[in-house]
Amino acid sequence: MQIFERKNRILLKELVKTDFKMRYQGSIIGYVWSVLKPLMLFAVMYVVFVRFLKFGADVPHFSVALLLGTVLWGFFNETTSLSMSSIVGRSDLIRKLSFPTNIIVISISLNALINLIISLVIVCIFAVINGVSISKFAFLSPLLILELYIFSLGISFMLATIYVRFRDIGPIWEVILQIVMYMTPMIYPVSLVINVSPTIAKILMLNPLAQIMQDLRFLLISDQNITIWMLINNKILVLIPYLLSILTLIIGYYIFNKHSKKFAEMV
Repeated sequence: MQIFERKNRILLKELVKTDFKMRYQGSIIGYVWSVLKPLMLFAVMYVVFVRFLKFGADVPHFSVALLLGTVLWGFFNETTSLSMSSIVGRSDLIRKLSFPTNIIVISISLNALINLIISLVIVCIFAVINGVSISKFAFLSPLLILELYIFSLGISFMLATIYVRFRDIGPIWEVILQIVMYMTPMIYPVSLVINVSPTIAKILMLNPLAQIMQDLRFLLISDQNITIWMLINNKILVLIPYLLSILTLIIGYYIFNKHSKKFAEMV
């Protein structure tokens, strides 16, 4: 059993290394794209939503909050989108070797996590330049990153399973991502939604992505970033997004594990 587990760890390590090397192979600036991509997206959103539309004028250091949100969303987008087709993309490996296929999905998520950590370093530098005072509770941030990872991995397991049988899920997921992005307070502050409808704001904050994003902004940027516990007094309701992340992983892994034995025949 120990040897089998060791083989799986070695395979996972090799898959992560290979995917990381292959990602930007042939490009002139290589791995720098992992930092440039979120920065370029942030630059566009900053000009449109902060400079022109004046979003976040009532929130201190909203430009830093926007960059943080862009990076977190980028991780979720990358993990779920690439994991979705990962089983089909590794069909040759699945047919030749006998190993837990969840390693393939996990390797994609770990690659995205590496990119996230690199991007978070850039966010921290940007925050220091902008004079952000980090909360004394910032040490809790890794727990929120873990929650984001768990939630993203759970969705990834579901998508990878569905994609093996139904390739149409690819374009459908692209549309869903766009909807979820606008339902998540990434480019706009929660206060903007509260001004329209406090009820809608509470519903939006039940989304784990929104909860994670706002909690991290609260811890790392400013305590004026509205979190779910500021909006909802009911302690049970406040726990919903946190529990949803764990539940998503459990359900996702169960679905994936249930169908994984047939992957070799279907891909």
